[in-house]
Amino acid sequence: MTSPPTAAAVIVGNEVLTAKIRDENGPLLVRRLRDRGIPLRWMATVPDEVLAIAHAVRHARAIADVVFTSGGIGPTHDDVTVEGVAVALGVPVVRMPEIEEVLRGHHDGAISNAVLRLANAPRGSTLLEVDGSWFPALANDRTYMLPGVPELFKLQLEAVLKQLPGVPVVLECLYVSLGEPEIAEALDLAAAAFPDVALGSYPHFKRGLDYRVKLTAEHVDGARVRALVEQLERTLPQGCIVRRERG
Repeated sequence: MTSPPTAAAVIVGNEVLTAKIRDENGPLLVRRLRDRGIPLRWMATVPDEVLAIAHAVRHARAIADVVFTSGGIGPTHDDVTVEGVAVALGVPVVRMPEIEEVLRGHHDGAISNAVLRLANAPRGSTLLEVDGSWFPALANDRTYMLPGVPELFKLQLEAVLKQLPGVPVVLECLYVSLGEPEIAEALDLAAAAFPDVALGSYPHFKRGLDYRVKLTAEHVDGARVRALVEQLERTLPQGCIVRRERG
């Protein structure tokens, strides 16, 4: 792929669905993909169940070029992401000698059967070297199986992103003091004039802030973004723009 791929994500974990922990990996993935100009098309959170994971991964692969999973690849009974991805890909789970060698090296040769579960992977998987970590990232046919521990997820995510083409997105923001009904006409005109630029409108209802709606414009071409924002500056009701910010 020479242009940025599209992405989808599957966050795995009963602990996320039951609010025992707050998911940090999903928001991080969203930010880093956006930084790279890789569109995220879909994201789901599923329980630690093989068929639920398989169904989500199949759907993700059908609608996006690359798929990220987070969680469920450890040594315990509820770590079933590898099995779920294998079902989605239609391949068996096998022991990868390359991972076993890494595990034995890290543990001075003596490891338990539980630890050896980390060497299991869908057949045909490959490994990506991860800067700052002794354990590699696991990939199989556009699907990247990353750990749930946030610190490890972050390291492995960066290793994957190095493999993917991306173009940084330019973002500009306008903060306006009027509500959406008063600015809707100007937004309609801007959206029609620049259909390729992502134009967002985000009202808030908190007291004490100096604006009522945050407008965002983003595109890989900074000139297109600036042109849209400049049109809004001309067409929005006079005096309603509080400030303009980059990024």
